[in-house]
Amino acid sequence: MPGTVLIAGASGLVGAAAVDAFLDDGWDVLAVSRRKPEIFSDRAFTHLAVDLQDEAACRAAFGSLEGVSHVVYTAVYEKPGLVPGWSERDQMQTNLAMLKNLLEPLSADRALEHVSLLQGTKAYGIHLHPMRVPGRERHPRDEHENFYWLQEDYLTAVAAERGLRWTIFRPQLIVGPNYGVVMNLPPIVGAYAAICKEEGLPFGFPGGASSAWEAVDTRLVAHALRWAATTPEASGQHYNLTNGEVFEWRDMWPAIAEALGVEPAPDSPLQMAEFLTSKADVWDRIVAKHGLRPLSMAELVGESHHYADFCMAYGATSPPPPAFVSTIKIKQAGFTETWDSEESFVYWLRVLQDRKVLPPAP
Repeated sequence: MPGTVLIAGASGLVGAAAVDAFLDDGWDVLAVSRRKPEIFSDRAFTHLAVDLQDEAACRAAFGSLEGVSHVVYTAVYEKPGLVPGWSERDQMQTNLAMLKNLLEPLSADRALEHVSLLQGTKAYGIHLHPMRVPGRERHPRDEHENFYWLQEDYLTAVAAERGLRWTIFRPQLIVGPNYGVVMNLPPIVGAYAAICKEEGLPFGFPGGASSAWEAVDTRLVAHALRWAATTPEASGQHYNLTNGEVFEWRDMWPAIAEALGVEPAPDSPLQMAEFLTSKADVWDRIVAKHGLRPLSMAELVGESHHYADFCMAYGATSPPPPAFVSTIKIKQAGFTETWDSEESFVYWLRVLQDRKVLPPAP
């Protein structure tokens, strides 16, 4: 039976999709984020504007809550520049503190049954060294400093003490409609295409050496979170999540170009973190011309332009080490949802156009 779920990081890439998924299944939803999530559902939910870095605010907001049966934790703190922060101790400690600030006052509620937590392929050390292919959940923990391990060790200790169930997910390159976040590529390629069109530049793939990738639609991640909430077999488990296929950026580029109303061109190596920020005035002109939401370039991209350079291997002259993970475990457990990655990218680009975040395609 549906319960009451608290979704932390509810305005983010996975959080907003999770709000929709749980609302669609009839749950009562408490959405925790500094700004109200933009969702598709017409059902009512409660928004709690709380900064998870503020311990006192968290005690005040969560200490008096009753009846929360499930927590979906999708919040994350990233530093400016993104990738360097992945190895910095203060970034790790901040992410641990945010989880504690939520669960410490909330876990005393006897109604609490289950907590879901997000990790990623950094769990396999791909940002530091080549990983085993495919990465499997049963592999020994890759021993490096990472906030994943700090959060996981804390969560499992709390769960053992309070008798809670928990599930940890490791999604790969999540794709959705959110802008101003730390890791989402549709707004980045959309802004790049709009600037190319405005200035008569070729819309070529801006990255480096060819490599295959895996992605996962944010709807699939949200549905997996919903599935784990009421699936006893998911308790105490780690699950990789992908759409179920691989893709190569250059093979997907024509479909992305068509959705954005531009012509695909030969490779045009560009550092998105540098190019987009240097075109902030051009973006302002595009916003005014098309009557888009009044978002500055910084508000549009968040830290995702750095993520684009990482995912598209900007500057790489040889293919980066493969980062493939197995999703056999979750499929064998009963969750078998899959998505077409190309259709996923195109769908979310069109949503961003419909929401007047990106210019319409002609």
